[in-house]
Amino acid sequence: MSDLKNMYKTILGDPFPAEMTVRLGDKELVYRKRTWTLEGEEKGLRYGENPDQPAALYELAEGSLTLGGVTFRGPGKGLVSALTEEHMIQAGKHPGKTNLTDVDNGINMLQYLTAKPAALILKHNNPCGAAWSDKGIADALDKAFWSDRIAAFGGAVVVNRPMDKAAAELVNSAYFEVVAAPDFEEGVVDILKKRKNLRILHIPGMARLEELVNEPFLDFKCLADGGIIIQQSFRNRILSVDDFIPATAEKNGVQVAARKPTAQEAEDLLFAWAIESGVTSNSIIFARSGATVSIGTGEQDRVGCVELTVHKAYTKFADMLAFKEQNMSLYELKLKAQKDPALAEVLSDIEARTRAEKGGLMGTAMVSDGFFPFRDGVDAALAHGVAAIAQPGGSVRDHEVIQAVNEASPQVAMVFTGQRSFKH
Repeated sequence: MSDLKNMYKTILGDPFPAEMTVRLGDKELVYRKRTWTLEGEEKGLRYGENPDQPAALYELAEGSLTLGGVTFRGPGKGLVSALTEEHMIQAGKHPGKTNLTDVDNGINMLQYLTAKPAALILKHNNPCGAAWSDKGIADALDKAFWSDRIAAFGGAVVVNRPMDKAAAELVNSAYFEVVAAPDFEEGVVDILKKRKNLRILHIPGMARLEELVNEPFLDFKCLADGGIIIQQSFRNRILSVDDFIPATAEKNGVQVAARKPTAQEAEDLLFAWAIESGVTSNSIIFARSGATVSIGTGEQDRVGCVELTVHKAYTKFADMLAFKEQNMSLYELKLKAQKDPALAEVLSDIEARTRAEKGGLMGTAMVSDGFFPFRDGVDAALAHGVAAIAQPGGSVRDHEVIQAVNEASPQVAMVFTGQRSFKH
């Protein structure tokens, strides 16, 4: 058993060279390996996705690229890849690939949420909770945490404003692996350092995220045979509520149009679509009042993803009640309720309230990263009280999907994004 535990503590040797050059036609991009001197020793990434995979982090250091009239992000604009020892305020066990890619995907989503203080908690490169709030970072982080308290365990916290003491206390009230912020207010680092293995990352470039929104980067996807697919990185076209497209469709000369969302519904759809850019496909997100309610990821069919996301919402809502009222997880409560009649009654009450509240889904805004090929996915959401939907549009059955929201009582709003947001 000790050998199994030790594999997570073992730091693999880094066999990768100090420099990597990529040549595209007559353009040359030079990447330099990022290492850190920690505890008197030069260290690179702890390991890759798994402990037996050596890995290295490279930063774009030289070169520029313009393709098809589009100029790609150049040197000097690094975020995670630009981390130095100074920025790694507390290295903990020092980061591996998954720690940094979680932070990176958090930044990817936060570039579209610069209008308000926002906080994300990520796990396995997907957000498990996200929120933005006019009240500040602490309020956003609290809402993100309670969106999915279970999945937040061991996650990465990424925020887009300087972290304050209230937010730091929230971080310390649970177990997290990483916290990353554009800055830390006075006294905050001392609070966070009470967690000795917490990786504390200062990423100053996060204060300028609005500059990166329309500037893509060169995105490499590697194949199992060693081949490479190159693509322009995703660029979100929905940067304000005015960018949504009215949901209309025609079939056999009959035109149908969906209700327009209210101001609050439109803002929640805007927020959720920004989060969608960082969620593995197929995916569905439910959000309300600037916070995610449930996030479904990586399903093979659209209606199945809706059903999974609904199930998660009910589970997380019941867990929230159990933890706040009984100081135990839903699963602990279920186990103890098997032998304790009083706790069995408590569990029954929590489950009844969860059903009555439809898992917190009533009045939510829902986004889908792809269009609905059938109305079944929409109908599955409508059954739980969703109030507004954003989806790419473009299905041959758009008219049926719009009919579904128009038949709902009360009528549900729908808009099109005009773009898909797949992430694989």
